[in-house]
Amino acid sequence: MGPAAVAAVLTLLVLLGAGTTALQLTGAPSAAVLVPAALALASGTGAAVLATGARRLPGRAGRPWRAMALAAGLLALGQVLAVARAGRDLAAGGVEEAPTVLAVPVAVAVAVLLLPPRAGRRVGSRVLLDGAVVTIAVGVLGGVVLDDLLDQLLGETAGPGHGLIAAGYPLVGAVLCGVGLVAVTAVPEARRRSATWLLGSFLAMATVAVSGAVSRTSGGAAGPGWSVVTVLAWLAMLGTGLCAAAADRAATAPGGRRALPVRGAVLAHVAATAALLAVTGGVVAGRPVPAPEAAAAVALLLLTSARTLSWALDAARLTRRLERTEGWFRALVHSGDAVTVVLDAAGRVTSVSGPVAAQLGRAEDELVGHELIALLHPDDRDLVERVAAALRDGCPDGLPATGRLAGTHGGWRDVEVSGAARTGGRRADDGLVLHLRDVTERRAGQRELERLAYTDSLTGLPNRARFMAALEGALDRAARGRRSCVLLVDLDGFKSVNDVAGHDAGDRLLCEVADALRAEARSGDLVARLGGDEFALLVDAGPDAAMALAERLVARLDVSRRYDGADGGQAGPVFRVSASVGLAEVVTGADASATVREADLALRTVKAEGKNGVRASGEGLVEAAARRSRLARDLPGAIARGDLHLVYQPVAGVRERRVLGVEALVRWDHPVLGPVPPEEFIGLAEDDGLVVPLQRWVLETATAEHARLVAAGRDLKLGVNVSVRHLQARCLVEDVTRALERSGLPARLLMVEVTESVLMDDDERLLAELAELSALGCLVSLDDFGKGYSSLAYLARLPVDVLKMDRGFVSGIDTDPRGAALVGSVVDLGRTLGMDVVAEGVETAAQREVLVSLGCGFLQGWLTGRPVPAPDLPAVVDGFDPDLLGGRQEQLPVP
Repeated sequence: MGPAAVAAVLTLLVLLGAGTTALQLTGAPSAAVLVPAALALASGTGAAVLATGARRLPGRAGRPWRAMALAAGLLALGQVLAVARAGRDLAAGGVEEAPTVLAVPVAVAVAVLLLPPRAGRRVGSRVLLDGAVVTIAVGVLGGVVLDDLLDQLLGETAGPGHGLIAAGYPLVGAVLCGVGLVAVTAVPEARRRSATWLLGSFLAMATVAVSGAVSRTSGGAAGPGWSVVTVLAWLAMLGTGLCAAAADRAATAPGGRRALPVRGAVLAHVAATAALLAVTGGVVAGRPVPAPEAAAAVALLLLTSARTLSWALDAARLTRRLERTEGWFRALVHSGDAVTVVLDAAGRVTSVSGPVAAQLGRAEDELVGHELIALLHPDDRDLVERVAAALRDGCPDGLPATGRLAGTHGGWRDVEVSGAARTGGRRADDGLVLHLRDVTERRAGQRELERLAYTDSLTGLPNRARFMAALEGALDRAARGRRSCVLLVDLDGFKSVNDVAGHDAGDRLLCEVADALRAEARSGDLVARLGGDEFALLVDAGPDAAMALAERLVARLDVSRRYDGADGGQAGPVFRVSASVGLAEVVTGADASATVREADLALRTVKAEGKNGVRASGEGLVEAAARRSRLARDLPGAIARGDLHLVYQPVAGVRERRVLGVEALVRWDHPVLGPVPPEEFIGLAEDDGLVVPLQRWVLETATAEHARLVAAGRDLKLGVNVSVRHLQARCLVEDVTRALERSGLPARLLMVEVTESVLMDDDERLLAELAELSALGCLVSLDDFGKGYSSLAYLARLPVDVLKMDRGFVSGIDTDPRGAALVGSVVDLGRTLGMDVVAEGVETAAQREVLVSLGCGFLQGWLTGRPVPAPDLPAVVDGFDPDLLGGRQEQLPVP
């Protein structure tokens, strides 16, 4: 029920109480009608409010208040009958008392309905014992008081009903008080306040019964005071009943803990003491004690003694349990490696236990009595508050938390709060129990690992991961209006230094460039090495300042360098090294990868224009879009105009020491733009749906040219790259068959190379297409293996004969043991699956030696031969130098 409705009814009850009191004390003749009418109005209004509120509660939650509404309705009915019997005194009694008497068992039902369902109802013997003590005590006390009071008022005129009234009305009040006490103790926590208000209502009802009995039996001798008490207790009974209904939280917070029967025991002892003192006082004053009263006093004494004995047994049992629990707790605390620190509500340390000196670097007396936050680092002073707030919210997601604690001899220790709890568990002013552990060494190791993970080992600059994380922060700042830019720096001529002067010279060059970038960058800028000869700067400024910095970098890095030869002899040749820079502004709404791509596009524009310059992303994007549009427009006619041609790169066998096959590579010499990189126009052909006719031309041209080479007596295999889009078009087998028939090339000499992206397309039709090629007699090769995300389980299902390792595997294997181990695993995988393994991108003798030692049987790259046109291929094959494959002692053993 709403608070507004309850407040309105309570206000009405106060007004009615004041009005009826004035009527009764002044002895107004209309009191005999107005007082019952006022009580009828109050009771009826309370019944209506209770019934309305009960209808809004679901299921069992509304039952007690429907019963209370019924009780209030019976009380209202009784007073309506009293009004109908005008002329009779309110205390005279009559038929109007019947509904009032019926309201008593209904009120008892209210307390019973407040209890949990029978399956979860565990009242307990001690609660029942307390209820019995209160019931008997209130009955005895009420009987003694009412009996003496009636004797004083009526004297010898007391009628035969005197004893019945003296015993009956106190019994009603006693039963109500006992039932109310049991309800207070036995109900769940969500209904405890409601049950307490209900107990107050029962006490008021008991007062109505006793005071009404005095008024009714005294015949006016008691004066108007008892009538006033009766009416006010009646109104108080209604008010506390409404408060009980308003305080019920069973619908919103079901369940909860039950209360310990401490309050009930205290109330029971107080009531029993008062009753026994009343009986004893009557005996001392010479008052005769009736036999029922004496029996009740004896029963009360026995029950109180039994309750006291139960408390003693409970105390002994709880003491033993507490001692045992304390022993377990001490053993648990002292056996662990954490320090347990107990804080009071003010944050002062009240107790510490565990390896205090070893974990915290302080003695116990240096901690006890001091505030823990005073010993924490200033930046970590909120640690205790954060832990307390997490516990207060009921979800300590911030644990474990780490802070720095001052040591006795200076310095700071990293201390982890591995666990926390509240000392009381419920109140906001409770202290905390913290479990602290020294994690200084672990944190130092983590910081070192983070430094290694975010630092380039050669130059000491931040690496790509650190740069991308900083770029994410710059994007957040851009949303708040702070401008920044990305500069991508790529060296021009680095490859010549690496190839001619050696890797050591290349490493020295990279370190020199890193020092130059550090020197030119400002204090707020981040300089990073992304990999190879590519660097990046995150400039904390707008495009104008970033462009000025980029131009200074280009000018500083445009120098000639001389490095000693790889053999350490005379000074080597002079190398001209410069830098190309692409610029992109960090803008709101973009992401880190997109920003880097824009800068990279600007960098590629500089490279295409002749290098050694700076371009901004906006210019690069416009020119790149124009270039793409021109290429897309000219690609369909490139075949007819003869702009496309094929070159062939040899593949040499380590064991056979000769060229075993060639790979056909398509090239495009644009009449205006010049040579177009294959990765650019192949991707364009895939996007624009031109890849199938392009590769159909490659198949027919390559097989025709290779057939002439085979006819001249050279038994070589031909590798042709095929796009996944060609497989998906479902015409690859038909195109291959047509090309073989037209050229006359045997199918066993054709190797169809598909990229490992085919593994990402879980399509049975692609598998069937490859299986048909294999059944035709062609070899199937998986190109660029390791470049993408391979599924080894799916690889076993493909009809693949050859694995071609991506050149990224080979680059650096002579200096990177982990890369060499990865290559070895691929070779072992191919051997296990019965596949030949070809290493692409072999450029140096050092790479060849590592590959041969790992068992790789086939090499392809500039070391064994560069791509050449078809007319030059016979001379390359016939004139192949076996020494390019190393000495015979390096060759693979014959299996």
